Amino acid sequence: MASFNKVILLGNLTRDPEVRYTPKGSAVCDLGIAVNRSYTLDSGEKREEVTFVDVVLWSRLAEIAGEYLKKGRPVFIEGRLQLDTWDDKQSGQKRSKLRVIGETMQLLGGRPPGAGGGGEGGDESKSARGKTAPPPKAPTANEPDDDEIPF
Repeated sequence: MASFNKVILLGNLTRDPEVRYTPKGSAVCDLGIAVNRSYTLDSGEKREEVTFVDVVLWSRLAEIAGEYLKKGRPVFIEGRLQLDTWDDKQSGQKRSKLRVIGETMQLLGGRPPGAGGGGEGGDESKSARGKTAPPPKAPTANEPDDDEIPF
């Protein structure tokens, strides 16, 4: 029997990441992500629903999330679903929780105001302060000039 377990999420963090370490030293990060869905009813009324998803990141990915992500920041996560089950110590009932185990992560949006980095990246706030882009470089002998390209 074939099976496939892949999740792709794009949303905003609902809380600051919580990074902790296992006894063997592996980093673990718990994230909460809000994923919005907008739709229109047959009557023309616009609605929006929000789904809250718990995500767990491991190792270096967990450390990067803890360092760069903050509540409200957008993030793109790819991973897999995992169902955890346990017995509730207080009530004795069986409990379960479906969450995403993140395997890749992309940080979205620009750097937050006041973030370090020192580089001259493509940050819009820098260009708004009067910084100009360097002049375009002249084509070399191995590069065709844009006017010479026939399409």
